[in-house]
Amino acid sequence: MTPGAKNLITDVPGLMVGNASDADLKSGTTVLLAAKPLTASVHVMGGAPGTRETDLLAPDKSVAKIDALVLSGGSAFGLDACSGVVDGLRAQGRGFALGPAIIPLVPGAILFDLLNGGNKDWVDNPYRALGRAAFEAASDDFALGSHGAGTGALTAMLKGGLGSASFVLENGVTVGALVAANPMGSVTTPGDRHFWAAPFEVDGEFGGAGPDSAVGLGRNLDSRKMQAMRALAAGEDLPTERGNTTIAIVATDAALTKAECQRMATAAHDGIGRATVPAHAPGDGDLVFAASTGTRVLASPEAELGQIGHAAALCLSRAIARAVYSARPAEKDLLPCWSAIQT
Repeated sequence: MTPGAKNLITDVPGLMVGNASDADLKSGTTVLLAAKPLTASVHVMGGAPGTRETDLLAPDKSVAKIDALVLSGGSAFGLDACSGVVDGLRAQGRGFALGPAIIPLVPGAILFDLLNGGNKDWVDNPYRALGRAAFEAASDDFALGSHGAGTGALTAMLKGGLGSASFVLENGVTVGALVAANPMGSVTTPGDRHFWAAPFEVDGEFGGAGPDSAVGLGRNLDSRKMQAMRALAAGEDLPTERGNTTIAIVATDAALTKAECQRMATAAHDGIGRATVPAHAPGDGDLVFAASTGTRVLASPEAELGQIGHAAALCLSRAIARAVYSARPAEKDLLPCWSAIQT
């Protein structure tokens, strides 16, 4: 496996990603689009997901393809970003045709960034406009770190962000991951230098610090995020397990069914567990979408699906680390960036 030309999910031919952010809001939205509808499914392992249109992605549901996928900040308010993407698709005449009616199908998922120092005192929900702006910005190249759905993301100890990575397999299949990392857990080991995902790093893509040589790791669950959020809430009691989530998309050009996409999404969750400690908590909304453009027919689907799922997990681990590595400081940040505390 080698990274694609851009080391982004858009190395999968035909995929585009658009970001839209609001610096004052400290939040944003990210959309994944393709030239044609995508076969897609989803797997949820967090205990508190926030989603739209995910039921139709189950293998037994009749809808075969979708038009876009959305990752957004804003908690429940952020689900309205999907409406902005629907507006953009409708304006282009794209969607499921039912007689003269055109219905764009846009599943989405959200993360919690309402207590991150941004101005949340809006009158009208801003996320529909952010969704439309992200749709209009879609390209095969896009920024990582403090952009799109990662704008206001926080990990336990450092700023989170938007990350992506890709692999091209020996059989020519391309696999990529896109993630907004806002977990309850930490993406770095104690001391904030080494990434949990370090064993999977390729060519110094998130700093090249290597694995932590310490032993007995994972027992310390300190969280600067919870301390900062409690301070922002003026001493109000906040549940320690709330206000988190890692939401992701893994994609491939391999021709997969909805059931195979669901298996790919399930396997990709290993990437969250390898890059974030702890992961999949009861109050996390950890979720992975999986999408297939279907342009590359597999010679042996059963045998090759396992490798595709493994590659998706590796890409997702790398994407999570790249999200934190790429985050940059901004006014009124609650937590430091990885880049700002290295010596």
